[in-house]
Parts: sequence; C-alpha cells; structure tokens
Amino acid sequence: MEDLEPASAFDKDPFELTAEDVYDISYVIGRELMKVSSPVGCPGVSELQYKIIRVLEMFESLVNKHNLTVEELKMEQANLKAETERLHRELQKASSETRQPEDKASVDLADPNRPRFTLGELREVLQERNELKAKLLVVQEELQYYKNSLVSSKEASVIERENASTASRGSEQTMIKKLFNFKRRNNP
Repeated sequence: MEDLEPASAFDKDPFELTAEDVYDISYVIGRELMKVSSPVGCPGVSELQYKIIRVLEMFESLVNKHNLTVEELKMEQANLKAETERLHRELQKASSETRQPEDKASVDLADPNRPRFTLGELREVLQERNELKAKLLVVQEELQYYKNSLVSSKEASVIERENASTASRGSEQTMIKKLFNFKRRNNP
C-alpha cells in the first residue's frame, strides 16, 4: 500500500504538485532505476540516474517556486478582496449620504453645536415666528391708536381746563380793572 501512495503523485495535475509529491516521484523513479541497473554496473544507467536526479531537482525548484507564487497570488487576492470590500462599503456610505432627503443631514452626534431640528421643523418654527411677528405689529398699531386717543382726550381736557382758567383769570382781571376804574372815578 505504501508503494502505491508515492506513485499517486504521477496522477496529480502538474499545477497541484507539492515538494512532497516531487520527493515521492523521485523515490519511485529511483526504485525503478535500481531494478533496471545490473549488478555488473552499466555506465549508461548510472549517467541516466544522475540526469534524472538533476531533472527532479529542477522540477522540485519549479514546484516550490510555483507553490510560492500561488501562495503569493492567494495572499494578493485576499488583500484585493478586502480592499474591494472596504471601497464598496465606503461607496455605499457615500451614496447613502448623497441620497438623504433635504430634511435629514449627516451630523456628528458628539458635536455640541450640531443642529437639533430637521429643516422641515425649522421651516415650521420660522413660519410660526413670522405669524407671531405679524400679530405683534397689529397689536402695536392698536396700542398706538389707543395711546393717541387717550392723549387726545387728555389734551382736550387740559385745553378745556386751560381755557376755563384763562376765562376765569380774564374775568378776574376785568373785575379788578373795573374796581380800579371805579376807584379812580370816585377819587379824583
């Protein structure tokens, strides 16, 4: 059974061979060469053995280099896959940020100066503020009207008082004049 295992390396795809498979192939070929070599020692067979060993050494180097290249390619593939996934996530994040409605903005939740309202809520607050300003202007106009009417009525009463006091002074002056005139006439 052990003899069949090293021979199975001959059945593998050349691109799937490992250094161990090359050692198995070398073992099988060496064993076969030992069977072929004669006890007298044929010089052609021993030269062939060295050439085969050299070819197997080169084959081992190529397999090792191929396996290293495959490993490097697998590592590069894994790195590229990770980079592609990262870029894909960033692209999805960027596209989701650009597709956000106007009412929703991307904000830093740790920022103490971040907006607390959506644009829609802000529009409602501004509209309510403008309505309140308009009502305030109407109330201020009414207040001014009432102030003017109060001032007018106060001015009218002040004017009436002044007219009354002027009239009474005028009548007092006339009385005083009459008395002086009377006194002069009587005291010549």
